[in-house]
Amino acid sequence: MGSRSIERSPERRHHHHHRRRHRHGSHSSSKTKRHYKKKRHRESKKRRRSSSSDYYRSSQQEEPSSSSSSTSSGEEEAARSSRSRNKKNGEIERLAEIERQKRQKEQEQKNIEEEANRRIEELVAKRVEEELERRKDEIETEVLRRVEEAKKVMEQQMLEEMERRKQEQLEEAKRREEEEKIRRAEAERIMEENQKKIEEQQKKMAEERLKMIEDQMKIEEEKQRLRRKEEKRMREEQKKILGKGNARPKLSFGFT
Repeated sequence: MGSRSIERSPERRHHHHHRRRHRHGSHSSSKTKRHYKKKRHRESKKRRRSSSSDYYRSSQQEEPSSSSSSTSSGEEEAARSSRSRNKKNGEIERLAEIERQKRQKEQEQKNIEEEANRRIEELVAKRVEEELERRKDEIETEVLRRVEEAKKVMEQQMLEEMERRKQEQLEEAKRREEEEKIRRAEAERIMEENQKKIEEQQKKMAEERLKMIEDQMKIEEEKQRLRRKEEKRMREEQKKILGKGNARPKLSFGFT
């Protein structure tokens, strides 16, 4: 019972420290796991030795006829084994206590560092707040100055943008005016060409009509000339006939 009580006590302590290490980081947790692994290995070895010792004692009880020298030797072996176990248990407890103290010191050091960092942060924050309060008017003035500068820059940018857009609109209007002028000139040129073609066509038609009239007049003149010639010939024929005999009746010819 005493041996089991000694073995459980370091385990409870290590379990308690394991929970504390788990809260403060994975590094302490990994060390605790290695420690438990070694402890389980040692406990397994002790159980094997204890089983061997129990088997030895039971074999001694089953042989009451053994000699007294064998009994004495077995008792001495059991005593040595018990002392060895007690020594190992004491060593385990000592190492566990050293480990516990080491972890405790590490935790205390960590707490000290955290407290120091917290106080430094508080001090820095306080100094910053005091400095800001002291320079409040100066900061407000600087902020207003920068705001005014930003407003001026924005106004200048807006004016430049408006001027740029105005120039673009003027250039666009000028471009459209030039295009309209070109279109009007082209339309006038086309109209002039069309008018010229019309006039040429009208002139050609007039010349053709004049030629037709002239041709008709020539034809009419030729008809008149032929009619006069025929009338003259007929008169001459009539005179000849009248000249040969006055008895014959006068003939008259006419053209229709």
